[in-house]
Amino acid sequence: MKLSVSLGLWQDRPPEEALETAGAAEAAGYSELWIGEMATWDAFALGTAIGAATSRISLTFGPLAVTVRDPATIAMGVASVAALTGRTTGVALGTSSDVVVRGWHGRSRARSATALAESAVAVRQLVSGEKSTADGSVVGSHGYRLRLPAPKSPLTIAAFGPKALEVAARHADRMVVNLVSPAAAESLVRGLHEAASRAGTPPPPVAAWVVAAVDPDPAALEQLRRGVVGYLAAPGYGEMFRAAGFGDLVDFARTRPHPRELLAAVPVEAIATVGLLGSPEDITAKAAEYAEAGIDELAIVPATSDDDPGGAETLAACRSAVVPFDA
Repeated sequence: MKLSVSLGLWQDRPPEEALETAGAAEAAGYSELWIGEMATWDAFALGTAIGAATSRISLTFGPLAVTVRDPATIAMGVASVAALTGRTTGVALGTSSDVVVRGWHGRSRARSATALAESAVAVRQLVSGEKSTADGSVVGSHGYRLRLPAPKSPLTIAAFGPKALEVAARHADRMVVNLVSPAAAESLVRGLHEAASRAGTPPPPVAAWVVAAVDPDPAALEQLRRGVVGYLAAPGYGEMFRAAGFGDLVDFARTRPHPRELLAAVPVEAIATVGLLGSPEDITAKAAEYAEAGIDELAIVPATSDDDPGGAETLAACRSAVVPFDA
């Protein structure tokens, strides 16, 4: 099983801690860092700073919301970081959430699966150095070619629902799933293989973003509990937590209580369902469950706290604990 690291971009921590996590990931021997885009950093600006602060780790941007960032700006951003830092770069595309797309950016999520497929075609053309010819019905790019050297970035597709699985099967070099239990991961991998069979394509490898904390302190546990609050009532995710034995918690979340009330109700066991939590032996066992579910790569999202700034101890411990499964 391959290992990589994804920045947590935790809202309860100093924004600059992302640079500490990047340095800790490189120091621990990870070869790839995922740089998402949430409420704080522009992903490409942060990637440029990380490239200057580290020496070799490759950088994958996203998943970027395809109805927020258009293919030309995505390709331009990835190529810019590659040219300025000399790093290998990748790009991940997804549909994001209503909160981000409609709320923060004032964009529509209508026909998001179509936008995902059309963006995949256009972004692949552009990062390969071709002139774009993608006249999509939702998004596209026509007549543009990168002036910077083409980064030839591999393309990752974030998927959870059936339509996104179809897009991943047809267009992805890799698929990524976020915050899923091994049981849910197994179902998604099976869905991907079925979609690939229908498309007549080989299924791409699958990465799973998993939160992690080795022997966590109370602050790290609080951070991780806060991180799952927004998923408990969400379609699909709620059913996943229900299947894992947290039906009462899901029912409570769907009454739309105050976030503080919901946070107080989240048990540590709910976090452990979707991440690597506990002793090194616990981490090893949970990684094996993901491997058995068909996951090819774990993207570690480390908890951070004053006791483990940047998640350095967790990253080093996970790297050691998962070595038996690391190809």
